[in-house]
Order: sequence, then C-alpha cells, then structure tokens
Amino acid sequence: MMPLPWILVFFPWFGAVVLALIPPRFGIGRFVNIGIAAGSLLIALILLGHPHGEQGWTRTDALNLPFVAVAALVGLTTAVFSAATLDAERFDELRIRAYHAVFQLFMGAQFLALVSDNLGVMWVAIEIATLASVLMVGIHGTPAAVEAAWKFFILCGVGIALALFGVILLYLAAQPVVGSGDPGLSWAALHAVAARCDPGLLSLAFVFLLVGYGTKAGLVPLHSWLPDAEAEGPLPICAVLSGLLLNAALLAILRAEAIVGANPAALPAGPFLIGFGLLSLLLAAFSLWRRRDARRLFAWSSIEHVGLATFAFGLGGAVANLAGIIHLLGHSLVKSAVFFAVGAAALIKGSQKVEDIGGLAASHPALGWGLALGIAALAGMPPFALFVSEFRLVAEGAARFPWLVLPVGLGLLVAAAALIRTLQALCLGAPTRDNPVAGAFPLPGGLLWVSGPVWLHLVLAVLLGFAAPAGFVALLREGARILG
Repeated sequence: MMPLPWILVFFPWFGAVVLALIPPRFGIGRFVNIGIAAGSLLIALILLGHPHGEQGWTRTDALNLPFVAVAALVGLTTAVFSAATLDAERFDELRIRAYHAVFQLFMGAQFLALVSDNLGVMWVAIEIATLASVLMVGIHGTPAAVEAAWKFFILCGVGIALALFGVILLYLAAQPVVGSGDPGLSWAALHAVAARCDPGLLSLAFVFLLVGYGTKAGLVPLHSWLPDAEAEGPLPICAVLSGLLLNAALLAILRAEAIVGANPAALPAGPFLIGFGLLSLLLAAFSLWRRRDARRLFAWSSIEHVGLATFAFGLGGAVANLAGIIHLLGHSLVKSAVFFAVGAAALIKGSQKVEDIGGLAASHPALGWGLALGIAALAGMPPFALFVSEFRLVAEGAARFPWLVLPVGLGLLVAAAALIRTLQALCLGAPTRDNPVAGAFPLPGGLLWVSGPVWLHLVLAVLLGFAAPAGFVALLREGARILG
C-alpha cells in the first residue's frame, strides 16, 4: 500500500488531471475542486495523528505535520473562495481548466515540499510549486499580469538555481561520511553525521540555501516579486502564496540550519537569519505606509511577518523557535483570511485601491468586521496567535540580546500603526459607493461563501494562540526542539 504522505501528494495531482478534463460548460469544476481540497484536508488530518517516521523520500515529524494540516485547510478555504469568485475573473474555458488543474498541482507540490526528507526531492517540489504559481499569477494574460509572472519567474529562478547549488554542496560535504546515493541527501542522515562533515562546505552550502530559498520566502533583498504577484494574480492566489509557498521555502531553510548547526565548527547560521529577518521586518514596516493598493499592501505585510519569524529562528532555542512556528502558522491563517476579505471587497467596490474601499463594516458587516479583526491580528493585537508569538519573541529577545529589542520594537510599532491606519480606511467611516464587478458572487448565499472562511480562520487563529489542544501544543514544542 502506498504510504500516507505519498497519498497526500498524489491525491491532488490526480485531481489536477481530472479537473483538466472536465468541460467548464458543465459548471461542476469548481465543486470538484472543493471536493479534492476537502479530501486532501482529511488525509492531512489522518496524517497528523499518524506515527511519525521516515518512509523512503518522505519524513513526517513534529516540525512539518502542523504546516501540512494548515496548508490543507488553507487549500480548502481557498477552493471555496475561488468557487464563489471565479466568474468575476472572466476566464475562458481553457483558462478555467488550467486554473483548477494548476491549483491542485501547486497543492500537491506544496505537500511534497513539506514532507520530503530528501533535500533533492524538496528542491524539485518547491520548483514545481513555483512554476505552478507563476502560471496562476500570469493566467489573465494582461500586460501587468505577464510582467508580474515574468518577474516572479526570473527572481525565483535565480533563487532556485542558488538553492540547487547549496543542495549539491551539502551532498559533497556528506559524501565522504555516508557515501553516494540517497543518504547524502536525506535530512535525517545529514543531521546525524553533520558533526563529521567538512564545516567549510556546510557553511557555504547554507549561504546558498539561505539566499536561494530566501528569495521564495520573500526575504529582503530578493522580495520584489511578491507584491507584484499578489497584486496582479487571480484573487485566490494571494492566499496560497502568502499562506503556503513562503512557509515551504522557510522550512527548507530551517532544515538546512539544523544540519549546519549540528557542526560546532561551521559558520553560525543564527546571525544570518537575524540579519535577513530584521532587514525584511524594517523595510516592510516602513513600506506599509506608502502602499495605496490593498493587495499590494498586505503582500508587504507578508514580508514583514516572514522577516519576524526568520528573526525568531535566528535567535534559536526552545522559546524563540516555538514563537517562530506559532507565528508562521498564525500568519497563514490570518493572512489568507485578510486576502479573502480584501478580494471580496475589491469585487464589491470594483477596485482594490484603499481609497475606494471604505466603511466596509457599515455596508457589509460580516465581511467588514472580519476584515477589521484580521488586520488587527496582523498588527499583533490580542487575542490572536500573532500576539502570542510576538510577545514571546520580544520577551525572549530582551532577555538574551537586549540591544535587539530596539530595532524589533521599532519595526513592530511602525507596522502596527500602518495597519491600524489601513483598518480605519478600509472598514470604518462612511461607506464608499459599491460598484460590483460583473459576475461577482454568483452562487446561492453570495458573500457567505467568502465571509465563512474568513471567520473560520480568525477563530482558529484565536484557538492557536490561547486554547490549542494539549496534544497539538506538545507537537509544536517537539517541532521547536527539532530545530535545536
């Protein structure tokens, strides 16, 4: 029987083939897409309670299983949002087939990247996910969409090439110890023998992997593809780019950090992560004040939060690593909810400019208050998971490296102020005029298809921060321990 992790990977890939064959004129593709995403979530939840261990090229452990579960959940809610808004994208029949098929191709690659034990397979999976993302971003075929997809492809193509070189260097470092073949690419095998590997090769490999995968994670300075991709691609794609692809790339960096950190003679990885994280946090925080496009603004918020999580992992230790894991999971839940709400608001108002979306809480209460709470969560307000992770991170940083509190605190305050200003502009005050996009919300129930996923994500973000089940908390703590 096929191991469960591979079932999780191939189920959406099989679904992609089915979706590519369904004639769009029957109108069932969007519901088949939801069914496939629901099946993936069911498999992911079964896997969450499955005994951890290595199965060929895959490994399930306390580090990747929470990310698998959240990825499957975001995949399902994105499929639901997509079903409600697909007509507004005005795709022809070919593009509808391509959109659904490529979405499931992306989800399968995302799952493979998360559960891979083989660093080469992980590289291939992230590359497949990237190419699928490029196709989704450019699917409209407009000049702006093609430009965004091209920038995405070029920058991330450079990144993936650098990451491949890093993988090769890791293999060369391990070859004298473990010999040729799969063991030289296995994360578990490399971690076990890292202390006996050439520290110079390990250090050089980590630098290439950090820059390469850091490009896909949206870390400064190779971050500029992310705002363009999320501003020009189809509305649902913002959720999976910020909520899923960035996590997979950062997890690849963390796997490499754990290997390098197991060799005392290798270059310390922590200062590099702290530096990239701080730079991303500060640049994004100040850039939030200059954005007038709502989708582009929240893309910069993704850069801020990935930078903050990277900073946490750079500090290292049980508390900081746990804060980083909670931050990434909480960000996936909240940011996808915010993009759902902003996307729906853009369809209602006929524009995604901040100045054209106002008074949403008064004109569309369920959507407006959901967006307001989502933005407040991104600003680090209680009672959401991001408040818990940021509080733990600042307290840990102040205890260990007091001088770091100033730049981190500055970044958090500047970003929070910009987000609260955006909350007021989008959700409060007098409502702006509705100018619905043709074809918006054609399904029975209208906005319920959108506001439902928004509120579900917000509730889960609260539970993650303050009422997570004891077993899940223990899983997160074990994941933090794996990182060292």
